[in-house]
Amino acid sequence: MDFSVLYIGSGQATWNGAVPLAKTGVKIGVIEESQYGGVCSNKGCNAKIILDKPLQLIDQIKALQGRGLEGVPTVNWEDLMAHKHELIVPQDQHGKDRLDKAGITTIHGHAEFVDAHTVRVGEKTVTANKIVIATGLRPHRLNIPGAENFANSTDFLSLPHMPEHVTILGGGFVAIEFATIASAVGAKVDVITRGNQILKQFPKEYVASVQADLKQSGVRFIPDMNVAKAEKNADGSLTLFGPKEFQLTTDYVLDATGRIPNHDQLNLEAAGVKANARGIEVNEYLQTNVPNIFAAGDALDKSIPKLTPTAAFESRYLAAKFMGTNEGPIAYPAISEIVFTSPRIAQVGVHLDEAKAKPEQYEVVSASYDGDWYRQVENEQGAKLALIFDCQTDRLVGAAEMANAAEETINTIVPYVQMALTKEELNDFVYVFPSIAYTLQRRLPLV
Repeated sequence: MDFSVLYIGSGQATWNGAVPLAKTGVKIGVIEESQYGGVCSNKGCNAKIILDKPLQLIDQIKALQGRGLEGVPTVNWEDLMAHKHELIVPQDQHGKDRLDKAGITTIHGHAEFVDAHTVRVGEKTVTANKIVIATGLRPHRLNIPGAENFANSTDFLSLPHMPEHVTILGGGFVAIEFATIASAVGAKVDVITRGNQILKQFPKEYVASVQADLKQSGVRFIPDMNVAKAEKNADGSLTLFGPKEFQLTTDYVLDATGRIPNHDQLNLEAAGVKANARGIEVNEYLQTNVPNIFAAGDALDKSIPKLTPTAAFESRYLAAKFMGTNEGPIAYPAISEIVFTSPRIAQVGVHLDEAKAKPEQYEVVSASYDGDWYRQVENEQGAKLALIFDCQTDRLVGAAEMANAAEETINTIVPYVQMALTKEELNDFVYVFPSIAYTLQRRLPLV
């Protein structure tokens, strides 16, 4: 065999485990057909955060007008995009260097299975004892006339100039985060959704507040609309058509209708690996129906959130399994997630809407930050937090927050949920003062 372990894909679901595994002397190969480090590093979350950061600062400055600050800066999109390129372009090489330094063999090209132990890359074939599929997701493309004129998330994150009128199809993470960015930069924004609810995975109460803020900023939501076709006009604009004589002309259309697995491009049939439209099917050991083939990251068919941190966790789990230090099934810890709107919404553990629907099982302890002096240092209005406790054990099982720094609060809470602390135990910490963690503790009536 050429390799003990061969990874297909080089993103978070690969390198987090492949690098420590290689350092133990295991012979490892990684096949990558695009950019080393995967989508998140090169054309996803990292790029998004760079574009979002100035907008977050501007929101804080706006809130402090007349409270020590005068004047609000504007975003120079071209300069911001140049800054994004400055930070992101090197990530591809950084990703490859990380593998090379660990002694991992990298192979650039498209991978297809020949059999359960053999993969073809161009004219070359390589063999491995174990194979890990970590090929992630790609943007879904609407199958309607004119859809070839739509942009995807990768295109948006490299826009040289912000169009005057941006229309976004979809209501998930990408759609609403990019609507937030485009509107803040000054574009007219329309969001078209097939249903009447956005950000379905987050608490309805918090989502309604964020949506109201976006509407106040000028974002228009068009619900219950299935765009049937698009036509490109002589001036470069696009006209969308739908039921009941719906018609909308715009400068730019972003197809943010979801992401789909890349496994359909691997010739899985040759290896006999089972998969479906949601991803590759695995057991509790991340093992496919073919014993020597495993999968990790967004390529999986799984119910837990498809996020960068979960992909990294799965990669480390497989490395431990291959090293023989963890023979048990994967045991996922408390998983947090966030949508980078303004304000942000973050959560961990039991969903707030589920907890509210089951008062006999869960107790929800809520707080508003409107009266908290520390939050008012930045004149933050409308921020909310909810802690969710199991009624039988009095232990913390979930939390959700809508706030400018929701990620910091939820990150503080993640270990508490993982440890299943009681209300009384949550008081047994002495935090830095002043800080978000200290504010969290003193704002909630926990005992």
